Amino acid sequence: MTHSAASRPRVGAGWFTLFTLAWLALWAVQLVPIQLLLPLQLDTPDDADGWIAGVIWSGVVLAAGGVASIVVGPIAGALSDRTRSRLGRRRPWALGGSWLAAAALVATAFADGPWLIGAAWIGVSVGFAAASAAFTALIADQLTTQRGAASGAVGSAQALGLVVGVGVIALLELDIVTGYLLLAVLMAVVGTVAALLLPDPVVDVSPTPARHPDARHPDARHPDTRDATAHEPTGHPARPRRLEALHDPDFLWVVSGRLVVNIGNGLGTALLLFFLLYGLRRPAAGAEDDLLLLILVYTVFVVLASVAGGWLSDRTQRRTGIVVASALIQAVAAVVLAVAPAYGTTLIAGALLGVGYGAFTSVGLALATDLLPSEADHARDLGIVNVAANLGQLLGPLVGALLVAAVGGFWLLFAAAAAFSVAGALMTARVRPARSSRSPVAARR
Repeated sequence: MTHSAASRPRVGAGWFTLFTLAWLALWAVQLVPIQLLLPLQLDTPDDADGWIAGVIWSGVVLAAGGVASIVVGPIAGALSDRTRSRLGRRRPWALGGSWLAAAALVATAFADGPWLIGAAWIGVSVGFAAASAAFTALIADQLTTQRGAASGAVGSAQALGLVVGVGVIALLELDIVTGYLLLAVLMAVVGTVAALLLPDPVVDVSPTPARHPDARHPDARHPDTRDATAHEPTGHPARPRRLEALHDPDFLWVVSGRLVVNIGNGLGTALLLFFLLYGLRRPAAGAEDDLLLLILVYTVFVVLASVAGGWLSDRTQRRTGIVVASALIQAVAAVVLAVAPAYGTTLIAGALLGVGYGAFTSVGLALATDLLPSEADHARDLGIVNVAANLGQLLGPLVGALLVAAVGGFWLLFAAAAAFSVAGALMTARVRPARSSRSPVAARR
């Protein structure tokens, strides 16, 4: 049985529950090590070079994992688009990625020294990239009018996965090895269950005409003229262009803005444990609890903003403005950290950062999904969107470590985070409000 984009039924609570749990596990295995376990493994307070050496090694290890995600994500997505198996298109990649990430987490737990830790973390990043490409493609494959809600689920799961993972490790006072093993079990079990139970139906992936770059949202002044001319015969058979999505300037602005805003987010969040220890001089014995409270505040606002932003964007179809505003809110949070570095103001900044990044992530993903030109390449094109986010999260810690080392403190780090966030907002503002021409909402207008 096949489903065209216009005829896909709405999915129910069961689908959203499994989808959200899958992303909760994925985000936990990526973000808990980034925020807590890897910094603890690589911290060098007694090293001859001081604590800055640990910051630099953290940036290098995270950068290595980010490069792996960037390379693997689009490749796994493209291969998933062309997979024809009894298990479906997405399911084999979701299962394989989940199992690889779980195995690599075990290796990371027992790795000794930055080089071995980095090699094992690359394995985690490769598994994460393959599984996330498969799960992300389900949004475009199976949803039309619920894309904002599904993207909101991805954004809220990102925050929940982080706070649940860090919370369990901190409150139960688990050591580093046990923390990694717990994450490995979570990924293996939840990833397998979600991949097996989420539907992976056969879809109609016959060639479809690309969305014309000038085919715009209801804001367009003459939509009827657009529809009348979009399919005029040219006398030549249409040929799909390689990486067709990248020929659409709107899609390019979305991807570029996503990259730059994620660099800002990576600058503002990846080194928080070091900021608490060496920027605010919080006692080492309570730093994990301080980090947990900060993450909890961040999580509450990410979840609220992700869900509310996704719902609002589905209702209004005005995604671009929401994405721009949310990036600017992230910039405000970074300014607060730069000019008033204290634990109380850090909690306020965490709330602002949660609002900004939560809405940006969820609504931005829905906007990118609206702009996809071909059903045959959903996973590949969304892999490009994921690459932009992963590359930003890769460059953020690496650049941030260098900025911290350059000035021996954190003010420049947060100033740069604000600048990148504003730049990303300006890039996204260049996107003319748009939806896929396959959208049933657009078709009714």
